[in-house]
Amino acid sequence: NRTMFWLISCKAWACRCRKSKKLLSPRGGLTGTALCCRMTMGMVPTIITPTATGLGRTIMIAVTTILTAMIMVTTTVTRMTTEVSPLLGLIWLASPALPVGGFSYSEGLESAIEHGFVHDETSCSNWLTDQLWVTQARGDLAVVAQAMPAWASKDRARLFELTHWVTSTRESAEMRLQTLQMGKSMLEWLRNLQQADPEDLDLLAQLPATYPLAQALALTLTQAPLDQALQACAFAWAENMTQAALKAVPLGQTDGQRILLALGETLPAMADAALTMADDEPGSFAPGLAIAASRHETQYSRLFRS
Repeated sequence: NRTMFWLISCKAWACRCRKSKKLLSPRGGLTGTALCCRMTMGMVPTIITPTATGLGRTIMIAVTTILTAMIMVTTTVTRMTTEVSPLLGLIWLASPALPVGGFSYSEGLESAIEHGFVHDETSCSNWLTDQLWVTQARGDLAVVAQAMPAWASKDRARLFELTHWVTSTRESAEMRLQTLQMGKSMLEWLRNLQQADPEDLDLLAQLPATYPLAQALALTLTQAPLDQALQACAFAWAENMTQAALKAVPLGQTDGQRILLALGETLPAMADAALTMADDEPGSFAPGLAIAASRHETQYSRLFRS
């Protein structure tokens, strides 16, 4: 790293100056009255003239200039221009490493564990399968399926309608917080990568950003087929919830893999169900989940935010 090389050189130069009482260049020669330092992003000249205040002030000016240039280099955000394939784009968005905070939510699962509804592998698999069908296939997945074409066609009215539906169907304060926080995090992720249309990002911020709408915009950018995008979306949810179960039940890694296998086998049918829903058909009626999510807000011992 050339920047680090010059910082080390500057430190060595300062030590030599203190010992020799002369103004030396980092490369070993006498400078007379000037020193120029080449930085990573180009030439950053630093004119140093010994003054009555002494050699110490001269050294401090050089070090300060180099550190300032280093800060300018390290804070520069470079646009990511490398394009990835649709498959890799879906894998990326389904990755638990995606910085949207999904790992911190259990969506009522922790409350269900607390009250004994979920206590082993079988009960956990049944709970998550039901939740996947009732609240995802008929709810958020259907919203994503309708939001992706709306983003592609710049249908602002439809995007506002879908956002209103999402915020109206969150049945507890924690669930509402989850969709808004994850939506905002996805918005910031898209901004940092600089891949989405700035107008789309501004619109997403105005909606306001909820996770299904933000996720739909990100999936649109992959240019993947709609059914595959929905399956990736559903798998990301299933993996996150399985990880929550491993920690909270608790379960073993092999138990978690069997749960993921059971959930994964249903994903194609769930994606098809979400795709075939009419605009006014998405629904979210899960009173047991709503009660569990509400109880979680006052639960004494909690690992998760919902």
